[in-house]
Amino acid sequence: MEITAATVKELRERTGAGMLDCKKALVAAAGDLEQAIDILRKSGAAKAAKKAARIAAEGVIVINVAPGAATAAMVEVNCETDFVTRADDFKAFAEAVSGCVLTQRPVDTDALLRLPLADGQETVAARCEQLAAKIGEKVQVRRFTWLEAGSGILGIYPHGTKIGVLVSMAGGNAAIAKDIAMHIAASRPLCVHESEVPANLLAREKEIFAAQAAKTGKPPAVQEKIVAGKLQKYKNEVALLGQAFVRNPEVTVGKLLAGAGASVRAFQRFAVGEGLEKRVENFAAEVMAQARGG
Repeated sequence: MEITAATVKELRERTGAGMLDCKKALVAAAGDLEQAIDILRKSGAAKAAKKAARIAAEGVIVINVAPGAATAAMVEVNCETDFVTRADDFKAFAEAVSGCVLTQRPVDTDALLRLPLADGQETVAARCEQLAAKIGEKVQVRRFTWLEAGSGILGIYPHGTKIGVLVSMAGGNAAIAKDIAMHIAASRPLCVHESEVPANLLAREKEIFAAQAAKTGKPPAVQEKIVAGKLQKYKNEVALLGQAFVRNPEVTVGKLLAGAGASVRAFQRFAVGEGLEKRVENFAAEVMAQARGG
């Protein structure tokens, strides 16, 4: 498999490893970026592998809130260029889709596309196609979610139109709910409690930590303690309750909530283009970079 200079560059940016180490890791991983990151981390060449997928595609995150904040809906609508996200037609479409989710609660994206918009004249899919034809770019309703306050409250935080967070809480108040939503926007937790961290992620990290510990040459019992300590640190970093609160790193989110008599039931965090590959705009520059890297 051909290893492009662009892929080597991305791996270097995500790990801090040297160019040659990155190229070797990609060759060993047959071009798989995530596997190459694991290889670099196991060898100790990676300085810091970023867990979050890079935000690539363009678009907007829109949040709609029901009267009384009993329910909130959030959608991500994508396009190809940032210029389009500022167009009134595109913003109006994204707002209409979010309103549709809030009022009609579709079960999945396919169901959402079949629903009529608020004006009742056409479906989401039809309006999407019309908009794409008008602006000359692909327009996609990528994902959506909603949360209900129930007997508690909702925390809602839009960071411009690029990041959106919804939090369902029991106890507490509106101020702390917003603080937690802002924290989630900044810190990107994977789950609420460490017991909810996916087993496959724990297995992957444990394997990497074990490889790192083995390189120390210390006795097996000591290596096990090193792995256990790193694994616990990882769980604290990715689980909301174990994270240091962004506005006061001296306390964890768990302690903050306990002090306020509150708990988090669920949360959702969207970031525009998360996990999507961005198209290359400057083909000449890419070709030149590949030629120099070859």
